[in-house]
Amino acid sequence: MKLYNILWSLFILFVSVLTLLAMQEYTGKIFVYFLFSIVSNYYLYYSFRDKAIFFDTFLAVFLWLGIWLKITIHVAFYHSEFWEGLHNTALNGSDFDEALYVAISAFVSLMIASKIREKFFSYSRKEKTLYDGMYFFYKNHKVKIVIVYISLFIFIGVSNFYLGIYQRGEITQTFLPFGLNGIYKWLLLFGLSSFAALLLTYEFMLKKQTSYFIPILVLIESTVTNISLLSRGMLLNSSALGYGMIKEVYYKYIASNMKFWVTVVISFIFLFLVSVVVVNNLRKHTATKTISIEKNVKGVIGLVVNRWVGAEGLLAVSHSDKKSWELFKTAIHEKYNEHSTSFYDLNLINSPYRNIDTTKHHYMSLPGFIAFFYYAGSIVFVVFMMIIISFFASIIEILAYKLNGGSFIIASLFGEVMAYRFTHFGYVPAQSYLLFGTIIANIIIIYLMQKFFNRIYKEEIISAKKQ
Repeated sequence: MKLYNILWSLFILFVSVLTLLAMQEYTGKIFVYFLFSIVSNYYLYYSFRDKAIFFDTFLAVFLWLGIWLKITIHVAFYHSEFWEGLHNTALNGSDFDEALYVAISAFVSLMIASKIREKFFSYSRKEKTLYDGMYFFYKNHKVKIVIVYISLFIFIGVSNFYLGIYQRGEITQTFLPFGLNGIYKWLLLFGLSSFAALLLTYEFMLKKQTSYFIPILVLIESTVTNISLLSRGMLLNSSALGYGMIKEVYYKYIASNMKFWVTVVISFIFLFLVSVVVVNNLRKHTATKTISIEKNVKGVIGLVVNRWVGAEGLLAVSHSDKKSWELFKTAIHEKYNEHSTSFYDLNLINSPYRNIDTTKHHYMSLPGFIAFFYYAGSIVFVVFMMIIISFFASIIEILAYKLNGGSFIIASLFGEVMAYRFTHFGYVPAQSYLLFGTIIANIIIIYLMQKFFNRIYKEEIISAKKQ
């Protein structure tokens, strides 16, 4: 508890210092920025409360990084200048004020929606461990299952790397028959992570305490997968599984110790750095404007801050005189084109991706879901959509939890995946049903597998319930 209090105090100090520095440089109304800072940081704090669900927490973290931290850093240290898409845009104080009003409205709406959801569902330490058929299948065939998992992620990772089936920012190099490209994409994005979530869940149930092998193995899989994707985003799914592990241990009274968590964290940091270095070296041959942008960022802080989506989108839309329902309708009907950049890049910002070689690369900027719904120029519409999205995502996460054996790790994974997709929303929005349809299908597949194994291990389940 003392460590927690120390970390919390340091965070408050960090936020306070940055807020004061930004207030001195802010070109709009100081009160607007101060209110924005208060609401943004309270939203982050509120989303870590006991009754928050995983979607609440991850969404707040991504929005805090992509909007509050990014705007604050750029205002305080870079004279309110942005490099990605806004470097040639003359933003004034009213543009910043308008963007911050939209952000404040969105954050308050998301908190209200979360509070309403809390009345109907929240996680509890009263939850009991459910010994379903898949647990007994894992217990009886653990070695074989782990071998299959290792073989699968190595095969998928290596074959995707060499065939270029699905890689971040790259044109598809190989088209497989029978819809296998879609299977690869699903496995690489969150299919393998779903497998990992099940392994972690049943391993902790089996040992009744934390163990090292499976968590480290899961981190290795994440490293292989992200190198295969040419992605530096190992942090994402790994953090979801890690946070789910923390909740699993806490809510289900699984024995643990500090040595385990320190080992996992150090392993994660090492493997994350390995993945970043390898991917950076693999991408060096692609001399694009993305690299030149990164070189302009002053130091590690700039690189970390500019990786997150949100601030540029809000500022670009606030600055634009194109805001209208017509713009929103046109954006909704954007069509997928692997050899072109996005509607947002072409119509709303001075994008560095307009002149890339589209025969080799498929780069784009993303506005994020708050900025996208502000295309219409209506804050009321933004508020309405925030509430709808929060309820929609909450229902899916609750289904993931209820239908998949009460696993906090699985719920955390899907909560993070949805939060990440919404914060990176804005490209071909009409095809969002493909992603969310895949998430729902993933949940149903695990549920049907449980039902299948429940029949096979019916007697073991009955015996476990009697104990």
